[in-house]
Amino acid sequence: MTSVQLRVLGSVSRLEEKGEGEIHRNTLERIECVKHPAMTKIVRQLEKKGYLMCSGGVSDKRCKVISTTEKSRGIHNLILAQDEEAFSELCGQLSEENRQTLDRIIAAILKSIDYD
Repeated sequence: MTSVQLRVLGSVSRLEEKGEGEIHRNTLERIECVKHPAMTKIVRQLEKKGYLMCSGGVSDKRCKVISTTEKSRGIHNLILAQDEEAFSELCGQLSEENRQTLDRIIAAILKSIDYD
């Protein structure tokens, strides 16, 4: 799986957990800053591998609703756990005070770019 595919899969999983309702390709394109043809290819590949499922929308059958499969549901939690482990290793030599300062700075940066 490529890093872009993993990011897209994580985004779908995260949106589902938040209860976002119908997830469409254009939403993922905006979140991941990927153009339509590329996102179509990514979603198709993930669907072929059994990680995503596409179905007709409730309100508009022409719009494909994207969802995770049982195989990939909740994958963003695994990704977050691995990220936390890697971050802890990188910051292993920092004092607790410096670690807290870094955490606050990162939180401010993420908030400023509206990443949730």
